[in-house]
Amino acid sequence: MRILLVEDEIDLCASLAFQLEKEGFEVDSCQDGEDGLYYALSNAYDLILLDRMLPHIEGAEIVRAIRKKELDTPVILLTALGTLEDKITGLDSGADDYIVKPFAFEELMARIRSITRRPRTMHFSNVLSMGDIEFKPDELTLHGPDGSCTLSKKEGALFALFCHNSSQTLTRDMLLSRVWGPDADIEDGNLDNYIHFLRRRLKTVKSCYTLKAIRGVGYRIEPAEKGLE
Repeated sequence: MRILLVEDEIDLCASLAFQLEKEGFEVDSCQDGEDGLYYALSNAYDLILLDRMLPHIEGAEIVRAIRKKELDTPVILLTALGTLEDKITGLDSGADDYIVKPFAFEELMARIRSITRRPRTMHFSNVLSMGDIEFKPDELTLHGPDGSCTLSKKEGALFALFCHNSSQTLTRDMLLSRVWGPDADIEDGNLDNYIHFLRRRLKTVKSCYTLKAIRGVGYRIEPAEKGLE
């Protein structure tokens, strides 16, 4: 699981990153609100741990900004602001949970487990447009320069995820968790099969886009003219 940690207390940030990595998480960390927003919008994460009181951009504003971009990544706010009004403001901004400092690492882990067990419901527009293609999730139809084709439900969920994160490399674990569920018993080879199916669909409608394998990480959707497979 990939986590973004945004915490301006340098020692706390380093300590949390170290403990999370010991638990097996991949962690990107920074101490500035502007950097945090950049990371959140530029990369795909399974979870964001976000301080409220940050330099340049306050934590709740970061949550509002990523929700405005329709990113549904779970967010846990970490903050010393512990009044009821503060909690309501944080949760109303779009955060999924709120933990008040100081806290025990064991409590944070329990919150993380609770959030990652929740089923992820992906909300997408009626039409997803990107370059020379349009995808209609409700109808499971992909339209390109040379006609259209129908996708299966799993193909549609996978393709919508790529469209929704078109500038990002999506890890294998993230794709499996978002489309099949965090507890699904599915082999990696099944994901590769569906990637193969989607590449064929894109070729069928003569789109310039394809799905590139990022070695050791996952996949990204990009125009084929960039030398992708």
